Parts: sequence; structure tokens; C-alpha cells
Amino acid sequence: MTASKRCVWWRRLVLGAALSMLPGLALAHPHGWIDMSMRVIVDDDGRVEALHQRWRMDPFYSLVLLEELGRAEGEESLEQRLDLLGMEIRDTLAPQGYFTELYHGEAAIGLGEVREYTVMERDGRVEFIFLLPLETPLPLDGEPLVYRVFDPTYYIEVLHEENGDGPSDDALVVTGAESRCSTRILPADPDPAQVAQAARLDITDEAPDGLGRYFAETGEIQCDA
Repeated sequence: MTASKRCVWWRRLVLGAALSMLPGLALAHPHGWIDMSMRVIVDDDGRVEALHQRWRMDPFYSLVLLEELGRAEGEESLEQRLDLLGMEIRDTLAPQGYFTELYHGEAAIGLGEVREYTVMERDGRVEFIFLLPLETPLPLDGEPLVYRVFDPTYYIEVLHEENGDGPSDDALVVTGAESRCSTRILPADPDPAQVAQAARLDITDEAPDGLGRYFAETGEIQCDA
């Protein structure tokens, strides 16, 4: 799948309206951002079952999305249209692993299919909330669990929720094993060449596949065996 097809839902609903509203918009990657919260779900046996994610679209793109949905033809309510948008987001992200990479130590962890999800408007922002199960529950046996969430094209930047100068308390939490697990969020550290490459891209360019990985924050969970 090409870079343009990966973001078809975002581009179709947002891009045209955004450019018509801001003809002087500077065209440099990224073109929008998502504030993310991650909740790691651990079962009674100390195994990770799923990653519960909340994505909040940035205020401007949320406004454009809501206006576009409100102007769409048909008898559906806004809630119904948000439900349809959620299905489209889910189906578009599925072939891309929901923009999520997960590792236990050095081993890549397989992810399952998202079946539980919702889209809502809250405080003027569109939120996509979903439960991403692991293919197989994963025991946390001392090796760190590490994830990155990013758009491979870096068209959209994904950042953990912030509070002041750092991540908020609920940007990364563990549910079910809080007492024996510690968490931290590591900032991205792209080299200058990667920063320059991203800055040169405009809205008509396709970024090299995987560029977004270099700009992704890293979430780390370390649990006692």
C-alpha cells in the first residue's frame, strides 16, 4: 500500500478543507498530530493481554473533520457518522498494524485484530479509542516491553499526552500489575539528516516508508518477574 493510500481517510475528510481554509499554510511534515494515551492491560496471571489506546486528533483537524461530517449529505446523525468514520479508521489502520510496534526484549510481538473501538467528540476534539489485543497473552518475565506508535509516512505525528514539560500521569499506565511495574516514555532522537529529510517534504510528496519511526516516542514497561 502506498503512503497516500495509508492516510486516505485523513486526506479525504481533512486535507481539502484545510487547504481551502488556510491557503497560505506552510507545507512541511507533519501536517497534523495526535495526542495519545496508552493503557497496558495485564491479566490475573501477569500476562499482557491488550493495549488500550486513546488518540485525540489535534484541535484544528478535529474542527475540520466535524464540519465536514456535519455538511455531508444523508439522514445520519453526527454520532452515526462518527461511528462510520471509526470503522473506516479501523479498517485503514489494520493492514499497518494500527501504527503500533511492540517488542519484548528484542522479539517483535504479534498483534491481533481490533474489534472494540469508538469515535467521539469531546471538548471540541475527535477521539479514536480502541482495544488492540496481542495475538497471544505475553508473560512479563523481566524483559522490558517496548512500544512505538507512529504513522510510517510521518504525515501525522503521534505524541503522548503532555502535562507541562513532560508526559501526563495517564499517558502510559499499566492496569492489573501496577505494584510491580514501572513505566517511562523516551523522547524521539532523530539525527539531523532525518530531520532535514522530513522538513523538505511537502503535501504532495510521499515520504520514505518508515520515516515516522525515527520521530516516534518510545514507551517502556519494566515488570518484576
